[in-house]
Order: sequence, then structure tokens, then C-alpha cells
Amino acid sequence: MVKLPTSFSMSSIIEIQNLSKHYSLGHESRGTLREVLSNFNSNNDDIFKALDEVSFNVEKGESVGIIGGNGAGKSTLLKVLSKITKPTSGRVLIEGRVTSLLEVGTGFHPELTGRENIFLNGSILGMNKQEIKSKFDAIVAFSGVEKFLDTPVKHYSSGMYVRLAFAVAAHLDSEILIVDEVLAVGDAEFQKKCLGMMKNSEQSGRTVLFVSHSFAAIRQLCTKGIWLDQGQVKFDGEINKCIDAYSKSFQSNQTLESNESDEVVLGEIFAINAKSQSLKSFSNGESIQLVANLKINSQEIPDTVQFRFVDISGQVVFVSNHSDQKTITMKKGWNCLKMIVPAYLLNEGVYSIYMGIGFHSIRWIVRELKVFDLEIHFSPMNLDFASVNKRAGVFAPMLEWQIDDQIRTESDYD
Repeated sequence: MVKLPTSFSMSSIIEIQNLSKHYSLGHESRGTLREVLSNFNSNNDDIFKALDEVSFNVEKGESVGIIGGNGAGKSTLLKVLSKITKPTSGRVLIEGRVTSLLEVGTGFHPELTGRENIFLNGSILGMNKQEIKSKFDAIVAFSGVEKFLDTPVKHYSSGMYVRLAFAVAAHLDSEILIVDEVLAVGDAEFQKKCLGMMKNSEQSGRTVLFVSHSFAAIRQLCTKGIWLDQGQVKFDGEINKCIDAYSKSFQSNQTLESNESDEVVLGEIFAINAKSQSLKSFSNGESIQLVANLKINSQEIPDTVQFRFVDISGQVVFVSNHSDQKTITMKKGWNCLKMIVPAYLLNEGVYSIYMGIGFHSIRWIVRELKVFDLEIHFSPMNLDFASVNKRAGVFAPMLEWQIDDQIRTESDYD
């Protein structure tokens, strides 16, 4: 059960002690008293432990990034802290008011306008009418939905929903702000704006708990990380060490341990240079050829084979599909596909290569299967700058520059 704070340490604002949340799977409700009583005595093995004996503390003013794979327990944890769901056992001690933004549109009524929902959502989050009025203009300005303020929110896009919802939540004077992956719905500019506001909240003493699959966003905002795996805490500590620990485990699990299905069998997948040498380390000044051998067993031919490049921070650098080239058609049986990464595209770094095979917008046969890592080292085209080992930015292209006196002559500048 969740108890009121009675035994806080001096600086903790959240203390979680042996917290568990279990769900029964696959059991319909019993219709008779006899069935209910017999169920109590049965050996129920179909228990899903969304959280399993989780314990950690959060200090006042900390920004904590919570990471882990799908089904790790991240959202369940936030719902318990937000008092949306009750734990099966353990204690949660919280000091101060909590503001949560867990799902797009939570606390909004679709038939009400944006203006009306600001007052409704603000009230749900604990703001009184006068407080909402005093912050109304700031909320609207931050959300950027002024033109649609008197439009029912059922006509809003998911991005507009989250902009308005975050604006209300961010302007509430609470001690703790809990944000789930909802920011992924917004565009890049709005995400940057939200991260900036959360960073300011941390500096002003507000505690932030942030769930995201974006390592870049978590590194930017958070100083502490908690890695959850199968409902348990696998790491609790400094954010960079937390992400590194998670990334290493993820890499070790995403191997070719299962390389075939009823529909597709994967053969060799490797990278070669222009001399057909199979390598794992390349200069960015040479082209890279990714080769994938696969056997199609089904009559229905997959229309998408994909390579995904992910950098060390977990950000997707780019994705390429074989269907980008309309002239390529696979057949039943063995196929050898080759994708060419041009020279002077990738920056220096280590890139994880993931593969996907499936039917576009319908289903995957193979999804996000890690095949190997590629190491790229910087090789400047101009040897006078050979001391430069890496450029700023995701890519490091060597683009063409020219002086063209036909466009402008000296007389044009007079």
C-alpha cells in the first residue's frame, strides 16, 4: 500500500521501498462463490510481475532518467507514483505535490475547446481557478495553439494535444514533475522547448522523473539514471554509466541467436570495402557495402529489407530500405542484397547496424535485429587538416565548393 511520508531521509523527496505490482494473466472473473474460493487455493502461475521488489531514492531537485526496454516496468512505476494504480506491496513515500504527464490527452475532454480544457486539466492537476487564470496566457503561449484555442480538442492532432497538456503540467507549481514518453509525439522544436523548461525546473529545485527512449534527451536533462529490466532495478546511479550499462546489455542480447523463421532464413550479413575485404572498421573516406544474404521460403515476397544505423547515444542516424530502389525485386529462394554507404557521409564513431525484414506498414518478419557494429574513423579529404579527428554534427560530408565569377563579378559588389 502507498503510505504518507513518515520517515524521509534528510534530502530525499521520493523513497521507494520493496515496491511490487503484479497482474494475473489469462483468468476470467469467477461467477460463483465456490469458484472464487477454489481459485484462492489454486496454484496461480500466470502472474506478471510488472514491478518486482523495486527500491530507490530520489533527492530533492534531481532529474532522473528512467530507461529500459518495452515491458520493463517504466510506465507502471510512474502510474504508481502518480497514484493512478495501487501497488501490490511495498511503500512509496512522497513529499510534495506531483504533476504527471503520462499519456496524450489524459485529463482532456474531447468535446471541450482548448480553452475549456486548460481550466479542466488545471483543476484535475490541483490548480485553483485563480491560479489557472494568472497562468493562462503563459500556458497558451508555450503551447503554440493560440489559433485553435476555441476549437474542440477532438479536432487536435496528437502533437497539439501533447503541446497543450505539457504546457498546463509545466506551469503547475508542483515539487515533482513526472513525464513519460509523450514528448516523442511533438516535433523536434517543441521537444527542445520542453527539455529546456524541465531543465529550468530542475535548476529551480523541482524534481523531475523522465521516461524516454531518447538517450540524447536523457543525457541532456538528467544527472541520475535508473535502468529497469523485467520489473527490477538493474542499475541506479550516474546517468552516463546507467546508459552505458543498458546499452552493453542490449547489444549482447540483440545478436543473431535466431536467424530463421518459416518465411525467411538469414545467411551471412557483413560489410566490405571497395576491395571486397570484410571489415568492421572503415575510414569515412571509403564507401561501405553492406551485404545481406537471405532465403525467402514463402510465396509472399517481403517488400522491405531495412538497415538502420544507430549511434552510441541510441539515436537513429538514418534508415535505408531496399524498396527505395524500385528496380530491385526479390524472388523466392536465396537473394543477395547490397546497400552502399557513400564515402564522406558518416562521422567518426561507432554505429550499431540493425536489420528489419517485412511488409511495409503491415508487419515485420525480422525486426530490429542487431547484426554488428561498425567503427568509422575520420579521414579528412584535405590533408592539411589531417589533425582534425572528428567534426561536429551527425554527418561529416565533404561537399563541393566553387568560386563562380559568372554569378557575381567585382562590379556587382560596387
